[in-house]
Amino acid sequence: MRLMKRKGRIAAVGFAFFTLLLSAAVLQAATVFNIVLDRGGVLLSGRLRVCEGDGPFPTVILLHGLPGNESDVLGLGAALVKNGINVLTFNYSGTFESQGEWSFADTLKDIEAAFYFVNRPDNILRFKIDARRLGLGGYDYGGGMVLAYAAGRPEVGVVFSIAGTDHGEFLREYARNPEMRKIVDETYAAMAAPAGPVRFAEGAVPREWADIGPAALDPNLDFLRIAPALAGKDILLVCAWDDETNKVERNALPLYRALKERKAKSASIAAFQDDHAFRKSRAGLARAVGDWLKSVFFPTV
Repeated sequence: MRLMKRKGRIAAVGFAFFTLLLSAAVLQAATVFNIVLDRGGVLLSGRLRVCEGDGPFPTVILLHGLPGNESDVLGLGAALVKNGINVLTFNYSGTFESQGEWSFADTLKDIEAAFYFVNRPDNILRFKIDARRLGLGGYDYGGGMVLAYAAGRPEVGVVFSIAGTDHGEFLREYARNPEMRKIVDETYAAMAAPAGPVRFAEGAVPREWADIGPAALDPNLDFLRIAPALAGKDILLVCAWDDETNKVERNALPLYRALKERKAKSASIAAFQDDHAFRKSRAGLARAVGDWLKSVFFPTV
């Protein structure tokens, strides 16, 4: 009887040790890798979620809002990796631990650095990246920037924008709406270093754009101007009906209609009964984006 109890204890300890090892292996397979993107000598802090299994896996570059955070974007990274899609996120130049200063122009260069990273042969092998299936997505500020970047890059064919900012419309509204201007100025002041996480480049904050006028804005940041360049891509626009930050009527819908008028290859829109933060519909948001990406990356014959 004592021998049986002893064997039972040994077996229990052995099972516990095995379970610990197994858990460690699973955690290791799902590890968020801390990475560094090199943008011409400016180093950006990033994270890459890699799927379990042999791969290779489709991979998405996912952009934050502004200023973003140092973890995930609306929980999408954690959700998409469970659906067999690698996800790379990073902090923009001049934000958090990333070097440099923040500006529209540098964000576009940041995206370029991310694409360079996922196309490097050593990274393709190490992180099980399917370089034939790459996508670009973003939320809020990042949702506008992914469309701007894709408009100037014919090779970028899969793009999704969640409550994306039409920066051209944003600047026009900022110039004509004193109440909005006050709120925006206060928001940007709160984000500014050293108290906040953003180091703004000269000329980058809204009051400086307004002084120069619309001509200061990159044409690719204006949704209606870039619709023709986006028409040949797979595009998903996600919006929230109660979004008071990036109103559906001024951001997603005009672009969606412009794409449809140009008989876009594949333009879809998904709307949620929610506000700008999608707090009530995170699971549905992840499901909608994940299902759309799988339909694009693995179309049925």
